[in-house]
Amino acid sequence: MSYAMVLCAALEGVTGQLVRVEADLAAGLPVVVLSGLPDTALNEARERVRAAITNSGERWPQQRISINLDPADLRKRGSAFDLPIALSILGGTGTLPLAGLDDVLVLGELGLDGSVRAVRGVLPMVAAAAGQGITKAVVPVGNAAEAALVPGMRVLAADTLGRVIGFLRGRCALLEPPDALPRPGGPEPDLADVAGQETGRLGVELAAAGGHHLALFGPPGAGKTMLAQRLPSLLPRLDDEASLEVTALHSIAGVLAPGEPLLRRPPYQAPHHTASVPALVGGGSGLARPGALSLAHRGVLFLDEAPEFTRQALDTLRQPLEDGVVTLGRSRGVVVYPAQVQVVLAANPCPCARPAGDAGCACTPQVKRRYLGRISGPLLDRIDIQLTLPPLKAAHLFTDSSMRESSHVVAQRVAAARATATARWAGLGARCNGEVPGTVLRQRRWRLPDDVTEGLRRRLDTGDMSARGHDRVLRMAWTLSDLAGLDRPGKDEINIALTLRNGGTT
Repeated sequence: MSYAMVLCAALEGVTGQLVRVEADLAAGLPVVVLSGLPDTALNEARERVRAAITNSGERWPQQRISINLDPADLRKRGSAFDLPIALSILGGTGTLPLAGLDDVLVLGELGLDGSVRAVRGVLPMVAAAAGQGITKAVVPVGNAAEAALVPGMRVLAADTLGRVIGFLRGRCALLEPPDALPRPGGPEPDLADVAGQETGRLGVELAAAGGHHLALFGPPGAGKTMLAQRLPSLLPRLDDEASLEVTALHSIAGVLAPGEPLLRRPPYQAPHHTASVPALVGGGSGLARPGALSLAHRGVLFLDEAPEFTRQALDTLRQPLEDGVVTLGRSRGVVVYPAQVQVVLAANPCPCARPAGDAGCACTPQVKRRYLGRISGPLLDRIDIQLTLPPLKAAHLFTDSSMRESSHVVAQRVAAARATATARWAGLGARCNGEVPGTVLRQRRWRLPDDVTEGLRRRLDTGDMSARGHDRVLRMAWTLSDLAGLDRPGKDEINIALTLRNGGTT
């Protein structure tokens, strides 16, 4: 026969779409014609596939070979089509039976020696195939554990093109995927390591319990970075749905750690302050890839030395923090990546960041205002908790760490508070208070008495607080009440929430 077809898949943002790789061999000059909107990497598949086939002991057909990637109006990118193209060409010659690949998804990049190499985005592509009723997939060995995470999918692993050819001819078997259970990582940073800073510890606990954003201001060495790094240790482990979402994003970006196919820990991203806008929110030519913002989905995005980031980079966070997604338009289309993150900002009080005193900081109040003013008001208005940390004292540093609460102890309170909030907002689908719309909190059923919110309402009326800030204080108050085991927030919770938002101390 001169025609053959093998199923593959392409990525559109975070979702996959089935692609039929068709090969037609006809009389004519030996040439390979590739159609179906391939990108540069895919156009170069011709030479990779030719070398892989000949180095696997097969004969390259001296015919006109037409390869079509259907649907033809969907742009295809990447090297995952190499293995399906090679098999469809050999199937078109009539020398390789393809009956064993009926309704089977095939993915893999080919090396010139015929080896099958891992590719990006296997998890969402296999999940898309499963959604279309496909129950079997052939993937590279390096992606087998990742692909096996998809429920109901029978995964077979291939290390070489020759092994796949032998499998189709009934001479050998494909490999079984390794154990898909995640391996335990190293120890997480412990909150007990943080000396002093009781207000900072309260702010981190509140942020973890309610899904609130956090800003930490203070001198160098006060513990801003340590607090931010320990926030993930207080968050609950990801459930199955969230784990697959996060793992898929890391797979698409090509940063999925080997040996841990399923991410259970909330991710933590801390880009350097020189990071560009595309690195922060996503970008690239053609179709944009996820940036640090989406890689921190369901976890923490920490921006240390926040005023040192460009104003443009910081302000690109404003809309994603409201919508929970980042929408990126490029020449080849628009992609939408999830971005439900907790943002933590950290900043020194001035550019020199030296201690106050005659031999220390000489920055004027105007210089300090200009420096912190690099964080725009609209962005800061979206940050629920805004704390100014004092310098550490010697007594704090020499306190025995065993006397401080550990992450494990605090995480138990956080889990209980989150369970309370999840049960309360079950009808909304919100996982924590930070995800509840302000309109819901102002409805009759959840509205707090006027005497409780008197101070908050007064700040709104005098213009000292925006409507967005009003709603964020309400959300924090509900989280404080959940941590205290109360049914509803009272005046004390409102006042504490106001203090934490305004950078004061409790």
